[in-house]
Amino acid sequence: RHWDNAIAVSCSHILKKNRDLTKTWKGKTDQLLRVDEHDFTMRPAFGGPAIPVGVDVQVESLDSISEVDMDFTMTLYLRHYWKDERLSFPSTNNKSMTFDGRLVKKIWVPDVFFVHSKRSFIHDTTTDNIMLRVFPDGHVLYSMRVTVTAMCNMDFSHFPLDSQTCSLELESYAYTDEDLMLYWKNGNESLKTDEKISLSQFLIQKFHTTSRLAFYSSTGWYNRLYINFTLRRHIFFFLLQTYFPATLMVMLSWVSFWIDRRAVPARVSLGITTVLTMSTIITGVNASMPRVSYIKAVDIYLWVSFVFVFLSVLEYAAVNYLTTVQERKERKLQERFSCSCGIPHSKTMMLDGNYSESDANSLAGYTRNQMVPEEEKPEKMVVHLAMSNESNSSRKRGLKGHVGLRIIQNTHAIDKYSRLIFPGTYIFFNLIYWSVFS
Repeated sequence: RHWDNAIAVSCSHILKKNRDLTKTWKGKTDQLLRVDEHDFTMRPAFGGPAIPVGVDVQVESLDSISEVDMDFTMTLYLRHYWKDERLSFPSTNNKSMTFDGRLVKKIWVPDVFFVHSKRSFIHDTTTDNIMLRVFPDGHVLYSMRVTVTAMCNMDFSHFPLDSQTCSLELESYAYTDEDLMLYWKNGNESLKTDEKISLSQFLIQKFHTTSRLAFYSSTGWYNRLYINFTLRRHIFFFLLQTYFPATLMVMLSWVSFWIDRRAVPARVSLGITTVLTMSTIITGVNASMPRVSYIKAVDIYLWVSFVFVFLSVLEYAAVNYLTTVQERKERKLQERFSCSCGIPHSKTMMLDGNYSESDANSLAGYTRNQMVPEEEKPEKMVVHLAMSNESNSSRKRGLKGHVGLRIIQNTHAIDKYSRLIFPGTYIFFNLIYWSVFS
């Protein structure tokens, strides 16, 4: 029994010490803050000078940058500082009182909004992410966690070697500068960012703050605050996905200059393949970009590369056409020379690269006196063979010389010049391009 009495006394003491204070706290809160005694639909010091409202921001994350929609998404802690003497209360230890979002609906708070925002919301998991801290002298700290998607006017004239400057703008919706003076509380120190902020395609160069007045013709002047940040695009992704493939396609198109001009299927298929591949690269890049009306830096590079590939196809078309014209002329000259020699058993063979050993042997027995006179030679070289009955070894040595002549003649002069002009011009273009845009 004595032990039971001791336990009962102890429990009674604990209950008295930890009694529920929420029953009396409501009365004390109303009495201290006097919320019901004032009209909080009006700003503090209504009718007097503009109330100063300080602002500071802590950027939690820069979630995404969209080139197609020209906007960005940012999550931040937005804090307001002002003084409302209607909320002052007596305190012996000068400690503040902290409340959640339920008291915000009963008092006056600044009506700050995001200019040019597309979507924004206050986080509400697990409750509304709002904090209100009131000090005894009436100073108020109002903080909220917000995610906002705002417009960013981007200039893609140097894309993808570009830098973009975006800004998040804050402004009072109802109160002009005569009623509310919005300012950065600590100047440039009012903006703080998380060191872990990073983006896949951009390097964040700097954050800074500015402020100015904004004018509306129907309502007047307003204080506007700017959160400015500069982004520089990472180029390595585009080097791998765009620039290197385009450069390789251009270099691949040059291979046709070293292919036999009579290998029509090889050269035509190579040219068409490189043209179609360049078209695919251009289409893929433009599919992920907004349809702007000006030329981007990547467009210049891709379209110049496309022109080089296309010109390599036209180059072979010119080579093939001139070769056909040349053969037609030589065929006519061969027929004319055959009739004008006056030697019934003479044979004249033109080396265009297509001959056999039997053709060469058939010319045995003709002397140099039976050749066409020097003044009757055409513009293009026509080679006549005068071979005597020599040993088989001598004929084989002659055929080896003709094979070397065949290789020389199967390379058109246009191909020779193209082997130097195309690479040289493309290298010169790259030097100018990277020096201008980088």
